Amino acid sequence: MPVLQIYDKLLQFPLFQGMSRDDLEIVAGHTRFGFLKIASGRPIVKKGDACVHLYFLINGTVRVKTYADDYGYSVEEQISAPYIVQLEGIFGYHQRYTHDFIAVSDVNFITIDKEELVRLSEDFLVFRLNILNSFATQVQKHIHQTWLRQPLTLRERVIRFLVQHCVYPAGHKQFNILMNRLADELNDSRLNISHELNLMQHDGLISLSRGKINIPQLERLLSVRP
Repeated sequence: MPVLQIYDKLLQFPLFQGMSRDDLEIVAGHTRFGFLKIASGRPIVKKGDACVHLYFLINGTVRVKTYADDYGYSVEEQISAPYIVQLEGIFGYHQRYTHDFIAVSDVNFITIDKEELVRLSEDFLVFRLNILNSFATQVQKHIHQTWLRQPLTLRERVIRFLVQHCVYPAGHKQFNILMNRLADELNDSRLNISHELNLMQHDGLISLSRGKINIPQLERLLSVRP
């Protein structure tokens, strides 16, 4: 890929924003980038794979599938470019992917291995600060969740559960979960859960099928006031 085209692609991602034009030209011209094209329907990375590269999605759409620890339920969602595949997995105690990523359309990635990422962090202050800001923001959001007011109604509890189990806070989601399991997760009866989900379906917030909860737009749930 020509240097100028790499330069334009990098500007889509927050890790490179705020860097000077001269620095970006150096990055584009002197960094060992990989280029990857994956056909629709093919896996990109799987849960448990070692995270030794950063994948920058520059075009197309991926499906992200996340599993409960016991594989008793899962969540599927779609995310379109530009998107970085699990930046948080490249460092820390558990340097492995925690989701499955599958190509929905033909997709293209720019990849950077961990050694190059460390070198960029050492050579460019803005790049280093952008990484730190990304990690700090994730930690702050996680801490904030602990102090949110507890849901007062069953609908609020259902919505809290659905929202907190998504990677990206917008768009279409599909929960593959049985009613009994959702009742256990929310510490309520299956009958009450079924009744509330059917009310939410009547309100156009979700659609139900056997073992599945489809959410056309997660942001609509975020705006609900029961």
